[in-house]
Amino acid sequence: AKHIPGLRAIENVEITSVCNRSRASSEAVAAEFGIPRVFDDWRKLVEDRDIDAVVIGTWPYMHGPVSIAALEAGKHVLCEARMAMNAREAHDMLCAARSRPHLVAQVVPSPFSLKVDRTIERLLAEGYIGDLLAIDVQDRGGFLDLNGVISWRQESQLSGMNVMMLGIWYEAVMRWVGEAIRVVAMGKTFVKRRLDTEKKRQQAVLIPEHVDVIADMACGAQAHFCSTRVAGLAGPSGCHLYGSDGTLRFEEGRLSGGRRDDAQLTEIAIPATEEGRWRVEEAFVSAIRGLEPVRLTTFEDGVRYMEFTEAVYRSRQTGIAIPLPLIAP
Repeated sequence: AKHIPGLRAIENVEITSVCNRSRASSEAVAAEFGIPRVFDDWRKLVEDRDIDAVVIGTWPYMHGPVSIAALEAGKHVLCEARMAMNAREAHDMLCAARSRPHLVAQVVPSPFSLKVDRTIERLLAEGYIGDLLAIDVQDRGGFLDLNGVISWRQESQLSGMNVMMLGIWYEAVMRWVGEAIRVVAMGKTFVKRRLDTEKKRQQAVLIPEHVDVIADMACGAQAHFCSTRVAGLAGPSGCHLYGSDGTLRFEEGRLSGGRRDDAQLTEIAIPATEEGRWRVEEAFVSAIRGLEPVRLTTFEDGVRYMEFTEAVYRSRQTGIAIPLPLIAP
């Protein structure tokens, strides 16, 4: 539903069809937004000759199958994050896209740093913090939910190897400084079973509620990613970039910084010429119309964060450092 208003606001864009998990859900969306056709089978939707582009808003377990089928049917694809269940599936999606370069293939980008991305990139390039030495990402979710029902984010059959907001934060960091070349990770699941209200039974929880990742970055820095849902009263999520001469902090949508001789960090104004915003639907349609290339987020970048995600999974399982990339180009 998030993408529908954005698409409807674009001139000469028509939303013609919808297909959800159930007929009732599909009809409810169609009624709310005035969508004329409802499909019971997503395969029939992607095969429809009157459809030019498909927006995939499912949970990750369907991203690969629907994206590949849509591309094979000659449709442009906007796929919700996270890109896939695992790295191999992401590579298969990328292969399908590369074999049809006339089609647009885009992943919905990590949204919360859009406002500050360009400013961070510029400050790093200008040497505001000197040499980047360390990165500390804290993705915090408050106290552990002891009695909550299981969500799709906690089911590996639906989410694959994705963990909480880890991939979203890594995507943002990649925009600023590039990718990791090796990771070591540990994770914990504290509530081992939760009620599945749809299946009406207890289900094992295999995706961790707390994970720590140490990453060796290609730029030479060392990064720490902590994604947790057990950090009550710990404060907001955020990221620090520590350099030889200064520090940048991104927290709650604001950017602050300081140099070696400063007493504390102070807020950094984002120039209007650099301030980013949510324009995913606009960018997707503009790419289809040949007005701009896909920048946020390409399938290539999606593969990179899915390889990172799988490397974290492998390291948690084995206790060893996992080099990146996982799969040779």
